[in-house]
Amino acid sequence: MAAYAVAHMRQVSMGPQIVEYLYRIDATLEPFSGRFLVHGGNLEVIENDWPGNLIIIEFPDRRQMRRWYDSPAYQAILALRTDNSQSDVVFADGVDHPHKATDVLG
Repeated sequence: MAAYAVAHMRQVSMGPQIVEYLYRIDATLEPFSGRFLVHGGNLEVIENDWPGNLIIIEFPDRRQMRRWYDSPAYQAILALRTDNSQSDVVFADGVDHPHKATDVLG
């Protein structure tokens, strides 16, 4: 089942360290079949407030996602992001299809 790394980047200092992070992250995703689904861009906020950017990276499963995050290649660049941004990051599993909203009740 697909799994997703989701980040709400509330504040980013777009300096040389973030630029380096952006140049290097793609190579860390490739061995784990990670791919960007959403990477910033134009958000249309329709309820409440959403300061910042949304990033969603898809992986084949949670195991591959965790292996990516814990990999030496990603850990080597992680501080480039965390030292230069305020963000929330979560890991989430996708759902099997078909899926209905009431499936969470059982």
